[in-house]
Formats: sequence, C-alpha cells, structure tokens
Amino acid sequence: MIKNYLKTAWRSLIKNKLFSLINILGLSIGMAACLPILEYVSFELSYDRFNKNAENIYRVYNDRYQNGKLIQHGTVTYSAVSKAMKTDFPEVINYTRVWKVVQGGRSFMFYNGKKLGGQNELAVENSFLSMFSYPLVVGDPNTALAERHTIVITQSLARKMFNVNDNNMATVLGKTIALGNESNFVKITGVCKDVPGNSHLQFDFLTSYITLYDAKWTKPDYDFTDSRYWHYIMLRPGTDYKALEAKFAAFSQRHFQGSKVSGSVEKFHLQPLLRAHLYSDFEFDIGITANASVVWGLFIIAVLILIIAWINYVNLATAKSVERAKEVGVRKVVGATKFQLVRQFMTESLIINTFSLLIALIIIAILQGAFNTLINRQLSLAYLFQKSLGGYSFSALLVVFILNGIFISGFYPSFVLSSLKPVLVLKGKFISSLKGIVLRKALVIGQFTITIVLIVSSFVVYKQMRFISEQNLGFSMSQMLIIKGPELAKYDSTLLIKQNVFVNEIKQIPGVSGAAFSDAVPGDELRRNLDIQKSDQPGGNHFTILDNFTSPGFISLYQMKMLAGRTLSYNDYQPNGVGLPNLVLNSAAIKMLGFESPLKAIGRQVIWSGDKYTIVGVMADFHQQSLHYPIEPTMFFSGSSPLMPFSVKVDPHNLNATINAIKQKYDALFPGNLFNYYFLDEQFNRQYSSDQLFGRAFAIFSGLAIFIACLGLLGLSLFATLQRSKEIGIRKILGASVGSIVIRLSKDFIRLVLLAILIASPIAWYVMHNWLQNFVSHINISWWIFFCSGLLAVIIAFITISFQSVKAATANPVKSLRSE
Repeated sequence: MIKNYLKTAWRSLIKNKLFSLINILGLSIGMAACLPILEYVSFELSYDRFNKNAENIYRVYNDRYQNGKLIQHGTVTYSAVSKAMKTDFPEVINYTRVWKVVQGGRSFMFYNGKKLGGQNELAVENSFLSMFSYPLVVGDPNTALAERHTIVITQSLARKMFNVNDNNMATVLGKTIALGNESNFVKITGVCKDVPGNSHLQFDFLTSYITLYDAKWTKPDYDFTDSRYWHYIMLRPGTDYKALEAKFAAFSQRHFQGSKVSGSVEKFHLQPLLRAHLYSDFEFDIGITANASVVWGLFIIAVLILIIAWINYVNLATAKSVERAKEVGVRKVVGATKFQLVRQFMTESLIINTFSLLIALIIIAILQGAFNTLINRQLSLAYLFQKSLGGYSFSALLVVFILNGIFISGFYPSFVLSSLKPVLVLKGKFISSLKGIVLRKALVIGQFTITIVLIVSSFVVYKQMRFISEQNLGFSMSQMLIIKGPELAKYDSTLLIKQNVFVNEIKQIPGVSGAAFSDAVPGDELRRNLDIQKSDQPGGNHFTILDNFTSPGFISLYQMKMLAGRTLSYNDYQPNGVGLPNLVLNSAAIKMLGFESPLKAIGRQVIWSGDKYTIVGVMADFHQQSLHYPIEPTMFFSGSSPLMPFSVKVDPHNLNATINAIKQKYDALFPGNLFNYYFLDEQFNRQYSSDQLFGRAFAIFSGLAIFIACLGLLGLSLFATLQRSKEIGIRKILGASVGSIVIRLSKDFIRLVLLAILIASPIAWYVMHNWLQNFVSHINISWWIFFCSGLLAVIIAFITISFQSVKAATANPVKSLRSE
C-alpha cells in the first residue's frame, strides 16, 4: 500500500513539473534560510548549559540608588557578599568569588627563559571547580586552588608553555612559573580542558583566590566598601530564587551602610546563570554577552520564512484542486475511502518536503562558510544537536516543527480534495469553493504582510545604522591608533617621564600628528565615583561621576570641545608623577552638581574621598560609549599607570612605516613589553556588532522572503491564467489590448498586496519602535519608509504577475478557443 502511495505521488509530481518545481524551490530556499539561523540561535541559547549545576547557579548583581536615582546596575560588587549570603541563608549551599585580573603584567608568564603574554586570568576560589564544569585532565579539583600561589592552566596553555601533548599533561604538575615578573612564582596544580566556546566565562588560567589577601590586606576576603568582585552562588535544588531575593532588602540593611559610605542605597538581586549571556545589560560584565532581541528576532525571521514557503504549498495545492477533481472522482467511484485519499495527498506533501530538505542541506553545505562570515562564528549543523532551548537540542524541535509543517501544509489540500463529491465532479459540475478562494486570498495577504514587515524593518535598521555612523559623538576617532600600555613597566616616579618621552618622540615621526595617554579611551567603561560632594555643601547630597585620568593633550587630541576654562596641562602633575587635585568636568556633571553655567563652575571645588579638587575646565558632552547608552557626568584628572594605553593620530599614507617607527620607540623605552595596537574606530564600532548583524540578516532574509512569496504568486498567477485562457482569447478577439488584459489579470492580486500593506504597517511600526528603544539616540520612523516599502512590494508583485500575464495576453487566441 505504501509503495503504491509513493508511486502515485511521484507520478503526480512528474505530471505537474512546473508546480512541483515552484513548491520544492520555495520550500528548499525557506529551509535553507531557516537552518543556518537555527544553528546560530541554538549556539547562543546553549551558553553555560554544559555546566552540570547550571540550573541552580546564579550570579549576584546589585543596583545602586543615589538621591532616588539608579546610578549603577552591575555584576561587580563587594568581596563579602556571597560569603555573607552563605552564612545568612540556608538556601545557599555553595558560592565562589571571581576577580578578573587586570593589573599590570599579570598576563605575562615566564618559564626557563620562555615568555608568553596576553593570557586571560581569573582569580577564583577552590569551590569554583566543583560548582562549574571545567573538568581537570590532571590534578585534584578538590584541592587544586585551595592554597596560595597555585594555578590551574588550560590544555592549550600547557601545550604552548611546555610543548606537551594530551598524553603527558601530568608532567606539568608541580612546575613553578613566574607571573607578571620573574620573581612572582606560582605552582601549577592542575590542567583543565579548554574552556568551551559557549561559556560566558573565558580564561587561560585560574589563580587561587586566597592569594589575593593576607593578614595585612583583608579586603578581598570580607569587605563591604571595596567593589571589584564578581559572585556566583549555588542554591539548593528546588529553591525559588525570587523568594530568596525578597530577603535581600534586610540583608543589605544588615551588612551594608550605603548612606555612610557613598550616600547610596544598595539592592542585591540574582540572575540565573543560563541568562547571563543573552540577558546582560550590566556595567562591567565579566563574561561574553550577546543581545537576546537579536537572537530571538532572527529566530522569528527563520520561522516566518518557513511559514511563507508552506503557505505557497497550501495555496498551489488547493488551487490545483480543480485539475485534480476528476482524479479524485474516479478514485472514489472505484472504492477509495476518504482516509486513503488523505494518506495519498499527505504522501505527496511528505515527498515534496523531503526533497526540499535534502536540497536545503546541499545549499547549506555550499553556503555555510558565507553564513559563518556573516555572523562571525564557526558554526555547523552539529550545533542543532546540542542542548539549548529549555535543555533540549534544536534538532528535536526542528523535527517536530518540520513534521507539523508537513502535516499542516498537506492536511488542508488533502482534506479539500478528498471531500469532493464524485457525481458532481464526473458530470463536470465542480467549481472551486468560495471558502477555498477566500483561504487562498487570506494566505497571500498573510505572506505579503510578513514580507512587508521585513522590508520595513530592513529600511528602519539601515536608517538607524546610518544615523549611528553619521552621529556627532563629541570627539574625533578618525585614524586614531591605540597602543596598549606597557604592562611590565614599573609603577614608580620614572614611569610618567618615560610615558611623556614616548609621546614627545613619536610626535616627531612623519605621519604622526598627535599623541596622548589615558586610563581609558572612547568605547571603554569608566570607573564610577559615588562620593562626590560640593565643597560648599559637605553635608549635602553625594553625587556619582565617571572618571578618567589622562595626560596633557588628550582632550585636544580627540578634538573635544571646551566650553570654559582650560584643559589639563603638565603643570597639573607633581614631579613624582602624582596628579594635582585639578579636574575637567563635562557639561552633564556641571548640570548635575547644580552650577549655574560652565563659566561659573571654573575655580569652584568638589570633595572627593575627603580631598578637595578644583574645577579648571568644562568640556562639552561626548559619547564615551555607543548610542545605546546615555551621556553621563564625567571628569578628567591627571594621573599615570603602566596600563594606560597611548592614543596616536596617524596619517593613513605609509601606515606600515609609521607603525614600525612607533614600535621601535616603544621597544626602546619599554623593553620586554608586547607591542599591541588596534584602530579605535574598529573597536568602537564593535559595540554595534549585534545591531549590524541584525541589519545584514534582515536585509538578506527579507530578500529571500520576497523571492519565496513571489514564487507562490507566480504559481497562482500561472494557474489563474490557465483557468481564464478562454476568457483571454475571447477578449482578444473582441479587440482588447495586451495592457488591458494584463491589468485585468493583475488587479486582483495587487488588491491583496495593498491590503497586506495596510495590515503590515502598524505591525512593523510597533516592532521597530520597540527595537529603537534600545538606543538613547535614534531616528524617527518616517511615513515614507512605509510608502517606499509598500511601493516596492507592489512593484515586485506586479512584475511577478505580469511575467505570466503578458505571456497569456500575447498568446494566439485560436489555441485557447480551439476546443470550443
């Protein structure tokens, strides 16, 4: 029986080659577009699911309020927090603290004269290895990080440092290496597997947290004033973390007296580990993050494209019901039951969808590399088989989804055809039902509604990204080369001298028009100071201001505009390299502090950490970070440290020669340090990588959606012209022009597209309006975007329909009327 179904279905497909080709082509393109997106979505949703305790691990974050306003929303907090939570709450069964090591030179490793740089280090407690699933290939996870000056390295680092392979990793245990300088020794007590790519925590080696503190320096152990630590806690299985959160208000009052420290109110919260990657809007996030709206947006696009393709199948299959009516009538007369007919037509649906899936897999195999380039990931279909959504792999979801699609797209046509009455059909009295016509029109409207929403969204995303590129950020980053600071340089009175010498010497290089150094460059997150007060109101409100210490010339190098006073100069430094208490504030800081104008703020003083600082200049506001973030009160002051990067304005001509000349000066003044550099505009614009991916994907997949929808429209117009061939012949004999016939054949479809425009416009506005709220500065959605999108859809639809309509209108009418 099954063999007969397959044979009959195959004959039907061969008989209707053009309609079968349109169906298979539409479905295969839809699936080929859907599957790579699902690879990406599956990978993004799989973050941290490899951890065996993932469902019970949470990270602590805190919100700080000052003067009734949220001033900080971040995951970095005080060293005592998780330790106190473990003591106060029985729901907390384990905890670990993490410190991201960024101090000078820690990324350098020395062993027997060999030096490696650029390593990523995390200081963690020994419990880290039992809470998280970073298995050791050698070493004891219960004791590996329990003592001071011990480290666990990854397999990749072991291979690079000691030239070992996977079979003799044990030989590195007990070896002593130096970190940062050749006198700071640590012992290797374990080697772990390389960190998975879908881990939001990334590291090359782990240092024992206990190394950070001793009898003299206890803040890393238990402190509620020094905020620079990340915390993860593990809850007892079955614990309602929201109920535990409700107890944190009393916890904060019990342990943290914010009003005494900084005039702020502290509120602690928990975030599930499995949300850490995609749902992070935190400052100073320690992990790799992505944008959940982009991930889910692409997932919805994939589903919509597949739905458009299945709508094509339903439309063409039901439209062909007139031609297949006699086949059904004969089958029923010879004894076929309705159930058998349904199985027959469902078999055809299964064959078409299977062929389409096979072709889609071939397309993906060819274009996988291009897709990986688009999303900047190395993915494959294998990612569909790893845990992601709800702990299940996307392969299971995909199988269910495709089977449902096959069933839904095949069930209605088979139900319509199997319900035909054989007597009426064989007498030639069968006509398409009104319900079937209405359904086809509704499906066409649905197709183009989805398509127009995608077109409008593409326009809006493009306009927003162009707006971002043209926005005045308040500074210039054109041709700005950033050289990372000399990590191995000693932090002493000679450091500032060397930094100034380097800046002055490279200014003499042809192709260098300016240079300066600073604690941070545009695009970096700045520190927050929570305890700023006006000197004439020492008992008044505390204020929070971001800070950045810089060298003289930094403000002018970046062409930041001064509103009053002066920039920092060499006179703002003492001979020992310590900065004098002078500040340059931006306009936002002046307004927050309540000064009447920038000019009237000059010479006034503020109290910072008990010391008085004088305002010597006021600068215009600028965007320290992307347009996702608001401009915040910021202050610049003088200072120096080994980690301060150098900003160098270079000429694009003979760039390699210029960089080589800069490197020679750098190596001479800072021997032993790595010369690493990047261009600021590239780094700054990486903040928009998710948005750019969103925009590119929208454009590409909107084009595919249009193509698939047009395939369906082409099939329907082909069928319509075949049905109306005699009408067209009669009209031509009576003198109708080709143009009038084309318009008559096209207008019904164009009406459907126009109705789709009316439905799609408010939907697209709502979706894009919400997306634009992610940006502090954004465009307004203009009416012309909807007009142009609708006009484009109408033009494309008309061209598609006209392709067949013109062919029918220019055909010889004698052929269509010959049988009459």
